[in-house]
Amino acid sequence: MALQRLVLDFRTGELVVRVLYRTQSLSNPGTKARGKEVSELVRTGLEDALRALAGGAECVGTSGFTQREDTMVARQPKEESAA
Repeated sequence: MALQRLVLDFRTGELVVRVLYRTQSLSNPGTKARGKEVSELVRTGLEDALRALAGGAECVGTSGFTQREDTMVARQPKEESAA
């Protein structure tokens, strides 16, 4: 599976996660297998995002005054190459 987009929408009392990904899996919508696959993809995607943010993020777009929407870009740190 390859995660392409992960969108978090914080609402009152719930978190909505929209996941866009590519896969060769044949699991059907609504099955336990499909839920497990997507849950794992979301978990690893969030972990990757947190690691990238730990290295610093750059604000690349802003809008609004009292209600704001800013766009941040955090690049994953380059893996240390084994010497």
